[in-house]
Amino acid sequence: MNLIIDIGNTSVKAALVSSGVIISQERFSNADPELLGMFTGRRRIAGAIVSSVGTDPSVLLAWLSTRAGRVHNLTARSKYPFVIDYDTPETLGTDRLAAAAGAVHHHPGADLLVIDAGSALTIDQVTGATYRGGSISPGLSMRFRALHEFTGRLPLVTKRSGYTFPGKTTEDAIAGGVITGLAYEIIEYIRTFEEKHHNHVAVITGGDGGIITPLAGGRLLHYPDLVTEGLNLLLETNV
Repeated sequence: MNLIIDIGNTSVKAALVSSGVIISQERFSNADPELLGMFTGRRRIAGAIVSSVGTDPSVLLAWLSTRAGRVHNLTARSKYPFVIDYDTPETLGTDRLAAAAGAVHHHPGADLLVIDAGSALTIDQVTGATYRGGSISPGLSMRFRALHEFTGRLPLVTKRSGYTFPGKTTEDAIAGGVITGLAYEIIEYIRTFEEKHHNHVAVITGGDGGIITPLAGGRLLHYPDLVTEGLNLLLETNV
């Protein structure tokens, strides 16, 4: 049994994986070893991997060393199924690399556009067995908050479905503008990527991936657990 821990900007995702199959997964507010201990219970943990973009995982890694037979802290120096072509690899989020690794596993040999629609929207490219980098912009929740916090009267909108487009109320106008705008942004990324690459595949993951996929006109493949799958593969590769 492998323990996969993905420490993001706003939450911690943990998963138990056996023979490549996700057995259980849960989201936490922080990487508290006590909470993770309750999650794993008395299961024997053969290997554990930590990807952290938010906090220093040293305390967690020390705890894991007492619970797992092998532990890997994922960094840009870890072994990947591609070459990393990035000027500042030390600043590169390992969740982006894990998603790219998961995409390569699902579509070996393809030119990949890897989209993670979470707190931030990341769009990365893997072509010619090389990770080429990508872009980072605000995700849906961040865009909704920005409209509310940087204006005097616009409400904070949280709805993700049931809105009209064009909007007939201010709430619908915000929901449609943010969600449809993000979808159009992604569609244009896909279009320009397709112009340059013939063997192209666009995949999406992240908490809002399921919302964006139906708006992309069949041009996106949705993998909800792409980062977890990639991390599990990287655990096996690196230990």
